[in-house]
Amino acid sequence: MKESVADFYDDLAKAYHLIFADWNHAITWQGEVLSRCIQSKLAMRRKHDISLLDCSCGIGTQTIGLAKHGYKVTATDLSPASIERAANEAISYGVEVNFGVADFRSLEKDVSGVFDVVLSADNAIPHLLTDEDLYVAATNMYSKVQNDGIVLITMRDYDDIVKEKPRASEPRVFDNGKRIVFQVWDWDDDGKTYVTHHFIVQEIAGEWVTKHNKTRYRALLREELSEILISVGFSDIEWHMPAQSGYYQPLVVARKKING
Repeated sequence: MKESVADFYDDLAKAYHLIFADWNHAITWQGEVLSRCIQSKLAMRRKHDISLLDCSCGIGTQTIGLAKHGYKVTATDLSPASIERAANEAISYGVEVNFGVADFRSLEKDVSGVFDVVLSADNAIPHLLTDEDLYVAATNMYSKVQNDGIVLITMRDYDDIVKEKPRASEPRVFDNGKRIVFQVWDWDDDGKTYVTHHFIVQEIAGEWVTKHNKTRYRALLREELSEILISVGFSDIEWHMPAQSGYYQPLVVARKKING
């Protein structure tokens, strides 16, 4: 998993912002929505006192947005190219973030300290294709959450997606028709995993240029992830759908509560 997913994001790092209509707006909006969620779960703590580990930070979309809100943010990703860009972007946005390269299956070894919040957003967890890898990742995330802290994970609504197993996403057209972003999904025979072919098509200096990257995901159901989180010790599992949270993907919040 590590090499292929790392390669996918390494190659996509320079162009990742092109996935969004306006990446700067996405940073601001996602930071606001995720901050509201965090504040609702850690209501007695001020933002500036809350430590947060974004363990699949990519080029920094959520990391920068939350750092702008005053959270003390550490950010890791398994893609060195993504971390390099995220660090540069954080400087340009004027926020301080502690960055490092780490797989979320080895956080206990690779990241020091514990945090009030451990975050993995934007469908990163479903890169883990087996229950064994999900258990290892959840165990490592649990090890990085301090007592009474939370884990917050967002992912695609696979409970809905697996009903029809769509073959492609709706194309999104930006820049007055000069940029088109879409995905083609090749489902495996088991109906539980699929390969995403990610396309960014742009008109540049009168020429149409296509960037294609591919990676594999698991169509991870909410109940499956909930069971994994419970099995490693998390409790108070709560799912929030987009209509409720305002976020663009379903998100789950779970608490680490050690008695005694």
